[in-house]
Amino acid sequence: MEKIRLGIIGASSFAEAHLIGIAQCKNTEVVAVCDIVEERAKKMADTFLIPSYYTDYHEMLARDDIDAVTIPLPDQLHCQATVDALRAGKHVMCEKPMALNMDDCRKMIKASKETGKQLMIGQVCRYTDAFVKAKKMVDDGEIGELFFVESEYAHDYSKIGGIGNWRVTPERHPIIGGGCHAVDLLRWIAGNPTEVTAYANNKVLTDWPINDCTVAIMKFPNNVIGKVMTSVGCKRKYTMRTVLYGTKGTIVVDNTSPTFTIYKEEFRGEDTYCGADQQRVEIRIPVSVNNHNTQAEIGDFCQCLLDGRPVPTPGEEGATTVAACLAIVEAAKTDKKIKISYDF
Repeated sequence: MEKIRLGIIGASSFAEAHLIGIAQCKNTEVVAVCDIVEERAKKMADTFLIPSYYTDYHEMLARDDIDAVTIPLPDQLHCQATVDALRAGKHVMCEKPMALNMDDCRKMIKASKETGKQLMIGQVCRYTDAFVKAKKMVDDGEIGELFFVESEYAHDYSKIGGIGNWRVTPERHPIIGGGCHAVDLLRWIAGNPTEVTAYANNKVLTDWPINDCTVAIMKFPNNVIGKVMTSVGCKRKYTMRTVLYGTKGTIVVDNTSPTFTIYKEEFRGEDTYCGADQQRVEIRIPVSVNNHNTQAEIGDFCQCLLDGRPVPTPGEEGATTVAACLAIVEAAKTDKKIKISYDF
């Protein structure tokens, strides 16, 4: 089988997650890894048996035997590395969020168009088994017509500021850096939101220059109401608990459990099922637990390149999620209802 030859820009924990996934892919091989800290680059190369390592990604990009790169870097560095890689003739899979502002998103999209090289944004929730199955049920009409969708990104960042505290910056608002997962998930299922109101506070990570909790109420197509809660200071186990309410049923799903639950008015056209308290009977659906399924994500990216097909989450998809997240930040800051612009 033909393989895509990859370079990895970055040697952090994100890069390790990429490499663990790649090791299980049959359609790719890693040629080189790069990090500005030589010790990290060498360690990653030794651990994953990568032939070459670099401290300057421009040197790595000059190689003719690299078809594409993945970019598991801090969010602030996505734009420049992506543009440089595309202009060096490499396809790119960049980690989410695509960027922290729309100008950077536009630069990345422009570089992809001008070079003819594909850019994919790593919206990994679209490869989580539970979310994939829940979306299919919605698309198949299993719970009728959606009327309300909600998702949360609950993750305690108090001990994970990142190398050099790259998460502890005002431009990396948690709704963009982490909550983008929940926003993108609801976009994928319910469509692009058109307007938002939001509220935010900072009562846990009080020494961080950001609001550590944000709640957004969003309007989706077909008069669907949505809610996204993001907390990066909460004291609980990481979760992206999501609830999808339809006219004929409800799905309760997350990315850390071996099952998700569906409630329905009826099953297989039979009599309605109610318990003594008139609550609908729940059916639990088994799923595999892999909330950062980089194997499927990067495998799909590489297979698209091999087949000559467009990637499923190109720059425009990543930019749409960023635009929605930035509108939430503005709504919380101004205490106004914000119309979301997808101008890129």
